Amino acid sequence: MAALADLPDSVLLEIFSYLPVRDRIRISRVCHRWKRLVDDRWLWRHVDLTLYTIRPKVVWHLLRRYMASRLQSLRMSGYLFSGSQAPQLSPALLKALGHKCPSLQRLCLHVADLSMVPITSLPPTLRTLELHSCEISVAWLLRGQDPSVLPLLECVVLDRVPAFRDEHLRSLTCFQALRSLVLGGTYRVTEMGLDASLQELSYLQRLELLGCSLSADSALLAISRHLRGVRRIRLTVGGLSATGLARLEGMPALESLCLQGPLTSPEMPTPAEIVSSCLAIPKLRVLELQGLGWEGQEAVRTLRAGLPHCQVLVRASPKASVDWWV
Repeated sequence: MAALADLPDSVLLEIFSYLPVRDRIRISRVCHRWKRLVDDRWLWRHVDLTLYTIRPKVVWHLLRRYMASRLQSLRMSGYLFSGSQAPQLSPALLKALGHKCPSLQRLCLHVADLSMVPITSLPPTLRTLELHSCEISVAWLLRGQDPSVLPLLECVVLDRVPAFRDEHLRSLTCFQALRSLVLGGTYRVTEMGLDASLQELSYLQRLELLGCSLSADSALLAISRHLRGVRRIRLTVGGLSATGLARLEGMPALESLCLQGPLTSPEMPTPAEIVSSCLAIPKLRVLELQGLGWEGQEAVRTLRAGLPHCQVLVRASPKASVDWWV
């Protein structure tokens, strides 16, 4: 059996990449070779700082010492639930990310208070911005009306951001490169707000509406009206009926449809009704049903027999990916 010392640098780097940041820094003290490998910029392409409580001054140190030019994806937490005296993410730190990390494309912020952080301080190279359980001000996204703000932004994920509302949704139209939008638990978004916003976001190619207060039928009506070029749809099935699902019939570009549980609506379409609607979607190639409790039942056989041209996936509710940057 080969010892660690016998492994080539490329294999050791791959192993080290699975270690949390704190452990990466610790193993740099083992020997000169490991220190050189830990300093390798390749190891710092994807960094997750949510596993520990890390003070801003530590993030500053990591930024100067390790991350810099190779950083592509960064995940970090704020201190939203740590009390008023806890340090918060500062505009200066986020601006420094933009200056020192020109390759940064994905930023995931968790439990952060962004009410005093202008959106103009975010790195301009971002292509994906994720906010999970964050606090924003009413005017936060409204400041982004300048088209020079986040000009490359293609994907926005807003998961349990309680202040997010119709006005914020309409403000997303200023991001001309936006193609993917994921809304999770955004209960302040109304049916009228969604319909008006999608009219201006007609270029979206992927839309996910999960755990929102909107009914699935109203969401599909707005989608069928305004997102004729959408390719991927994922939504929670609350309030879904056969009539609502039929709104997707004839959608010319739709390739993937995911209906996600839990199953709460008594009007939920039957497998036969789902087959009928899917057959009328010309480019549909993937049908995914998650958390509906249909695994291993006759419904699965009905769907697969009726949709031979589709990949039909029936599974339990998804688990969070370990590789968060994928």
